[in-house]
Amino acid sequence: MVLAQKVKLVVGEKAKYTDRSNSEDIKAELKVDLIIFFAESGYPLVDRDEIYKEIFEQAENFKKYRS
Repeated sequence: MVLAQKVKLVVGEKAKYTDRSNSEDIKAELKVDLIIFFAESGYPLVDRDEIYKEIFEQAENFKKYRS
């Protein structure tokens, strides 16, 4: 649960941009931020892009259906 909350904070920093879904720069920054976060938290490097894509899609769904 704590990990999910921390990931939410990392994603939230990038999700505030209105063009976040279409901007490859923002997606790339998010991926780097997540890699750094996981490394600092002691998790092994995940080199599969699907993981980061899934995290970003979940953030989009949360924001969309939250209201």
